[in-house]
Amino acid sequence: MAPPPSTPSMAPPRLIHSAPGLLDTCSELPPPSAVAEKMSGPVTDTPSAIQICRIMRPDDANVAGNVHGGTILKMIEEAGVIISTRHCNSQNGERCVAALARVERTDFLSPMCIGEVAHVSAEITYTSKHSVEVQVHVMSENILTGTKKLTNKATLWYVPLSLKNVDKVLEVPPIVYTRQELEEEGRKRYEAQKLERMETKWRNGDIVQPVLSPEPNTVSYSQSSLIHLVGPSDCTLHGFVHGGVTMKLMDEVAGIVAARHCKTNIVTASVDAINFHDKIRKGCVITISGRMTFTSNKSMEIEVLVDADPVVDNSQKRYRAASAFFTYVSLNQEGKPLPVPQLVPETEDEKKRFEDGKGRYLQMKAKRQAHTEPQP
Repeated sequence: MAPPPSTPSMAPPRLIHSAPGLLDTCSELPPPSAVAEKMSGPVTDTPSAIQICRIMRPDDANVAGNVHGGTILKMIEEAGVIISTRHCNSQNGERCVAALARVERTDFLSPMCIGEVAHVSAEITYTSKHSVEVQVHVMSENILTGTKKLTNKATLWYVPLSLKNVDKVLEVPPIVYTRQELEEEGRKRYEAQKLERMETKWRNGDIVQPVLSPEPNTVSYSQSSLIHLVGPSDCTLHGFVHGGVTMKLMDEVAGIVAARHCKTNIVTASVDAINFHDKIRKGCVITISGRMTFTSNKSMEIEVLVDADPVVDNSQKRYRAASAFFTYVSLNQEGKPLPVPQLVPETEDEKKRFEDGKGRYLQMKAKRQAHTEPQP
């Protein structure tokens, strides 16, 4: 769903931000809607859109110079949390901070490379009583040639948490729409994501178990885990982890799984919905586990699970904090897609996950064909 563009009645973008120590190429550029289909958008008393810009450095990319998907996801979340927190504090009342609850499926439409400038634009497109929908577009700019490309679209959902009690969800100030159908469309998106979040939470009870001496091309051969102690630099001022930090770690683990499976240069192609089931607090030890679930001829689906262990709090047990499916593709030296080794599921659970992954793949393939076919 493309976000609505700004109209003359909407406040212009005011917040311009760039990362410290990096080239500042920001200017008051149009909101995400400038690269989407034209339609009237919501009217608010707070800034309607913000933009974050920074140049991509070598530590943002893999050995082939392609920027990590996790780096882009982290920037997307940073823009989303700024605009949603600002909106949720736009009226007199209890102060709050916006926490990421879900990221809808996002496709990496074009690769971004070292030396290019990322322009991340975010815009609020819907609010419910307790949540904010933010739509984000990412453009890459080659500052030598001036060429710009759309690389990502994403939809994020935030909930406002009280500064006095981060377990308390506050109400969101409403936005006013110029057309009634925009609110109705937003409500449909809200109800759909709410249902999917509940379904995902209940089916994410299993864990990734290590296997000794696994065979090549099996699930066990490429599965990987990363253990991370949550420190102050990972967290908001209120002691829980930034959603963007979690997504970056998830993408890192998924990339390791993909590279182990095909042993070539790999890049993130898309991310299915990322669901944040619970907050991760400072001092927790988190385990990010990834396993291959499905392979097509040229793509790999990796399930990533994030479990949090509150080691300094004996009253709380280990819990599932986030989950998602990442899709990767294998590339040759010219950046062209390569065939990937076919996954060999061994156990009944692995075979079931393979069939589920195949269903998601065919469903998304059908949606893409429907979007590209000429309309009668």
